[in-house]
Amino acid sequence: MRDEEYTGCAATTIAAAVRARELSAAEVTTAALRRIERTDGRVRAFTAVWRTYATARARAVDQAVLRGERLPLAGVPLAVKATEGLDSVQSRRLLDAGCVPVGATATPGRGTAWRTWGLTDRGPTLNPWLPDRSPGGSSAGSAAAVAAGQVPLATGSDGAGSVRIPAAWCGVIGLKPTNGRLPARDRAGLTIGGPLARDAEDAAAWLDAVAGPGVAALPAWPGRGRVPRVVWSATLGFADTDAEIAEIAEAALRALARRCPLTRVEVPVRLNDPAPVWFALRAPGAGADAGALRALNDAGLAEVFRHADLIATPTTPCPPHGHEGPGRRMSTSLTWAFNVSGHPAISLPAGRTAEGEPVGLHLVARHGQEALLLSLARATPAPTAPVAAWPGAAPR
Repeated sequence: MRDEEYTGCAATTIAAAVRARELSAAEVTTAALRRIERTDGRVRAFTAVWRTYATARARAVDQAVLRGERLPLAGVPLAVKATEGLDSVQSRRLLDAGCVPVGATATPGRGTAWRTWGLTDRGPTLNPWLPDRSPGGSSAGSAAAVAAGQVPLATGSDGAGSVRIPAAWCGVIGLKPTNGRLPARDRAGLTIGGPLARDAEDAAAWLDAVAGPGVAALPAWPGRGRVPRVVWSATLGFADTDAEIAEIAEAALRALARRCPLTRVEVPVRLNDPAPVWFALRAPGAGADAGALRALNDAGLAEVFRHADLIATPTTPCPPHGHEGPGRRMSTSLTWAFNVSGHPAISLPAGRTAEGEPVGLHLVARHGQEALLLSLARATPAPTAPVAAWPGAAPR
């Protein structure tokens, strides 16, 4: 399998070919490991590459296919967020579906004051589009690996935007499911596993594998022939969003509405900054005050969803920052409200700034309505995989 064939293949395409025995999991895994070897010296997406394990796992998948086992993700190379590991619920279910884990991806270091980056023993993870920018985080390596064409699918976890932010900054798709679809990854119940992918069908395949067959194919539209209604908010009522970021994301929403049934409605979106709630919920003994603050935003969101089926925002209020850190900007401003409320949300590639920085369009649906988000993702053109071959030496 040639490098250009591998990087252009969606996970679902690979799995179909492996099940049909047109490709073997072994040759796909070899192509993935070769791609990682060729590009990761510059991208630094991986903290460990599991060559021996992946090769053995691929052989086991091929044997399972020969026995007639129907593996929905047979032979799909999978990058695993280091803090998720192979023992998380999503990883175990993806293994059961036939994925071949090829390595652990970078996350921020312990005790790091800011979380929108990744760290390896070779230096920080680099954004495949712009090496002097962060890929976002904390699922930094997973997003970079998918964007660089090293793997078609990667695991992440999202407690404040940690799947959606790196998806936006690396120009790929990132889904945060409804809270409760998977066991929470933290005591506060804010963090849930999610996929990073270049293709919407791959994100849907992830959801079916980890949440149960058919979840991604549930009725996507509101019913009775009604076109989904979307409300646009650049700020959610409190965020300090850059004008260029808002313009690019809103233009992407208009383009999406031209490709699929979608009606724009004008509904005020005036939430409170969820930062105090988010921090209170994560603190030991968070009680009535956190609950009261949370209830205010829950009521505001319930009112919005009385009149709309979707909320659209930019994924982040600002472009990717440099490796020196974000300064005082809060890249989570537009994402973490929905970790607190539990709504499903997705980041889709929206375009790039004048400086070439990827921008994400953030869509939020009612609880349990991931299928609606994925139906809209399918109408979004799949991003191409950057070669990660920028001129000059990678920054340290």
